[in-house]
Amino acid sequence: MAQFCQNCGLTLSNSLTPAQSAAPARAYAPAPPVAYVAAPATPYGGFWIRLLAHLIDHVILGAVAAPLFFIMILPAIGRIIREAQQNQEPPSPELIVTIVSSVFVYIALAFVGQWLYEALLTSSSWHGTIGKRILRLKVVDEAGNQIGFGRATGRFFAKILSSMFFCIGFIMIGFTDRKRGLHDMLAGTVVMKY
Repeated sequence: MAQFCQNCGLTLSNSLTPAQSAAPARAYAPAPPVAYVAAPATPYGGFWIRLLAHLIDHVILGAVAAPLFFIMILPAIGRIIREAQQNQEPPSPELIVTIVSSVFVYIALAFVGQWLYEALLTSSSWHGTIGKRILRLKVVDEAGNQIGFGRATGRFFAKILSSMFFCIGFIMIGFTDRKRGLHDMLAGTVVMKY
């Protein structure tokens, strides 16, 4: 009995022997799909999540510092403008000293406020600032224990070194094995996820 191709109509020869044609056809099971295996998650807080925590903290600190600016510096600027309009002369040296001293006091208060905000919260049971708390990060020592106020203060001042030379100390976070910046290495701290 001749067989024909369903597509082109050519005659197909039956070259199988009777023993071969009696063998049952093998059923092939489809291969199971390849399961997606995610890379193991690192327990350390990386560069981008720490940058976001830093930005959140700056928004919070800015909300506190802005009213302080308007209370301390804006009145002195207003007096200079009024004096210049009334007298048609440059402002007096006393007024200039007043505004310069107001600016220095504002900068000093803002710096001390930022230091206390970071050091007190990092050494508390929160283990970090509000930004780190929101993003579920904590600052601990190398053994995973809570750090004290002295170490948190050292870490804060070490950030000044991290910000030098194009913020290379912060950029190191993205390239070190435990995601540590220069300030973390100097203070002996690690930022962990929880």
